[in-house]
Amino acid sequence: MRSIGEMARDSGLGVSALRFYDRAGVLVPDRVDPVSGYRWYAPGQLEEARLLARLRRAGMPLADIRLVLAGWTGADTDLVRQLLQAHLRRLEQGLSDARAEFSALRVLLDHRENPMTSLRTGTAVRLSLSGPGLAAALDAVRFAAGTDPELPVLGGIHFDVEGDALCLVATDRYRMAVARTAADGHDGSRVQVTVPLPLADAMRALLDGEGQVRLAVDGDRVTLEAGDRQTAGQCLGHDFPDYRRLVRLPAGRRALVDVPAFREAVRTGPVRADGDAECRELTVLRVAEDGSVALAGDGADGRDLVAVNRAFLLDALAAGSGDRLVLEFGAPTAPLAIRRPDDEHTFSLLMPVRLEN
Repeated sequence: MRSIGEMARDSGLGVSALRFYDRAGVLVPDRVDPVSGYRWYAPGQLEEARLLARLRRAGMPLADIRLVLAGWTGADTDLVRQLLQAHLRRLEQGLSDARAEFSALRVLLDHRENPMTSLRTGTAVRLSLSGPGLAAALDAVRFAAGTDPELPVLGGIHFDVEGDALCLVATDRYRMAVARTAADGHDGSRVQVTVPLPLADAMRALLDGEGQVRLAVDGDRVTLEAGDRQTAGQCLGHDFPDYRRLVRLPAGRRALVDVPAFREAVRTGPVRADGDAECRELTVLRVAEDGSVALAGDGADGRDLVAVNRAFLLDALAAGSGDRLVLEFGAPTAPLAIRRPDDEHTFSLLMPVRLEN
């Protein structure tokens, strides 16, 4: 007999997925302890669980999965073959439709006039910034920068200069961080560049003291001077996504948390395995009516639960700094916003993860 943890390890299905399929009557444990409710699986159920994991990865609907499992060990496998073939045809048709839509989108992109692509200026821009202010802004966003080589435009920190402010933004699609610091010396039009991570890290290394620093943007080259030290390099040659559209979220329920205590609760508290990614642990949050935030246990369910990547949440809490942060919850499918109570311009967003149930 296998415990649910051993079954999860050997089958490729997460513990939460196994519980979900038990409740759905798809893969019911051979025995459930009447006192503890602990699930035990018979040896022969491992093959069935591995089959279920394959069908799930292939995106087969639950109704079809039931029939495939029911007919898998029978003498007549015609129905199973028909179900597999029918699902494969759906996938192929879906891929064909997606290719057609993407082709149309590429044509639209080729012919679209995009005024945002010319936000770099031919005239050098020179700014005076607070060294600690720039350091704090870099620290607040660095954790969210992307590392996917297929999306090089996200592999940097976006510098957006407008009026008397410099806004820094980083995102890897699953999380986004935004911070702002005051800037002097620029009264022209908006200027945007994306600084690659190695150069951004070199900039941060210079910011180890007090006083003002100087930032210059000249075409695709950016330079930071701190005292008699300097670092410079080329910006990324891609247009950063319009982050302002991504941060327009409807107001949600707000909860003020004590950061040290909450971080420790997240670090040591219950987690759920994410069945859609290997080795990824989810923290499931619930906001009570009194505005407090609690970590939901593994068996909790309900529409008011919000699940996020635990490592991402810990990173965001650390980057937020301070002893108090505001968590803002919208719908379960909306990003979780983590804000500083005294600074509306510095915040991070975490994309929620769909729970099995």
